[in-house]
Amino acid sequence: MKYREMAGEKISVLGFGCMRFPTTSKNAEDIDAEKSAKMLVYAIENGVNYFDTAYVYHGGKSESFIGGVLKPYRDKIHIATKCPIWEVKCEEDFDRLLNEQLERLQTDYIDFYLMHALDKDRFKNVVEKFNLIDKLNKAKADGKIRHIGFSFHDDVETLKKIIDANPNWEFCQIQLNYINVKYQAGLEGLEYAHKKGLDVVIMEPLLGGKLANPSPQVAKMLSDEKTPVEWAMDFLWNREEVSLLLSGMGAMEQVQSNIDYADKAEVGMLTEENLDMLAKTKEVFDKMALVPCTKCAYCMPCPFGLDIPKTFEAYNATASLGTDRAKAIYAELNKGADQCKKCKKCEKVCPQSIKISHTMTEIAKIFAK
Repeated sequence: MKYREMAGEKISVLGFGCMRFPTTSKNAEDIDAEKSAKMLVYAIENGVNYFDTAYVYHGGKSESFIGGVLKPYRDKIHIATKCPIWEVKCEEDFDRLLNEQLERLQTDYIDFYLMHALDKDRFKNVVEKFNLIDKLNKAKADGKIRHIGFSFHDDVETLKKIIDANPNWEFCQIQLNYINVKYQAGLEGLEYAHKKGLDVVIMEPLLGGKLANPSPQVAKMLSDEKTPVEWAMDFLWNREEVSLLLSGMGAMEQVQSNIDYADKAEVGMLTEENLDMLAKTKEVFDKMALVPCTKCAYCMPCPFGLDIPKTFEAYNATASLGTDRAKAIYAELNKGADQCKKCKKCEKVCPQSIKISHTMTEIAKIFAK
């Protein structure tokens, strides 16, 4: 395993994202404990030392699950989790939530603690309103947190304002891959954070799996000297500003292959020809991507029983895989897009800011033909 420095710590270039464990049913809360524990232990035994979870992952069960599995290895690993900003209604909520997370994780301290999914509104109306930066600093001084940061979903100018608002930020977590170079923080945000002294964690390196199993049109743009996953990871490890990338691994095979490939991670590992190829691949991808859904499932469960990520998968397939394949995916849904009641609950939590209710109307029209 290769390592890079992050906030003064030696961190594996591959981090384990704990939001996509295998489950025993379609319910995300039902973590398959046996399979998932084996994946976590294998990762530790093979050099992974950064494990990223959050208060809400797997219906609130991810923290408790990994807390139990990782406890025997606590001195060897780093745990990252996040304050659920939307749950904070007053200053006291910060301490209540942090203490609950410490209990769930069965630890006295959290190595890397993030304000979760900051955007313009949450920073102004929660972080600033309830003095959460001061709360973070105090929790660090008290030893409950070792390093403070934030995860981010908004435009690059908002990222800059958040970075500049707190000289004590040590790291941030942004969405980036060779498709999203100008989306949300993008490469400009990566470079700005680095210039300001923040280490950077990358989420969605495979764009919710879309870059692992690209459409035939996209795949043919990539050289066969590496797999699509390897090209996507290399794009990030190639950058000196990247401390590590997170992979939400849902099967042992993914853990094994990602760990094996992480041994090859190097700054400057790509040539100008390689980067030009990925830029051209992005052009093809962008022409075919209808909805920028990463299947994070923050929108789930839908109060009316829709499987929102899979509905978007079917819709995107109309461009990437053709009408017949798209209809086959859509036919697997228990409820169609026409069953959306436009409550907009999902839109309030979507990190990609997708206008879901409007898009569902368009999808219903497409598949009604």
